Amino acid sequence: MKSHYHCVYDMKYHLVLVTKYRRRCFTSEVLDRMEAICRELCEKWEIGLLEFGGEADHIHLLLDLNPTIQPSKLINSLKTVTSRRIRKEFAEHLKEYYWKPVLWSRAYCLLTAGGAPIEVLREYIENQDRPT
Repeated sequence: MKSHYHCVYDMKYHLVLVTKYRRRCFTSEVLDRMEAICRELCEKWEIGLLEFGGEADHIHLLLDLNPTIQPSKLINSLKTVTSRRIRKEFAEHLKEYYWKPVLWSRAYCLLTAGGAPIEVLREYIENQDRPT
């Protein structure tokens, strides 16, 4: 648990970003650089990047956010900056996959992670000692 001003929180998110057209354009070297860029951005946003992984056509990030961060704005920043920098640094490699300046699909998957299962929370809330 962490605290921020007048709240206590523990907010973990699993983010999946997929390449445009699911092109299998990521190499190990590209993924290493992508992780470094993501860690740098997360540090600037003052959020935790707990895990990073990926395959040839997508990446996974396990993020520890605080309540002041708007997930959609963070994701937009991550996609914009990683796309710009990866396309610049690996231009020669990526030109065989993309003819336009793109890297990511418009879509993304963001899931909450951690904490108690829904059934446990539901039971806890249902069994509160409600005054009569």
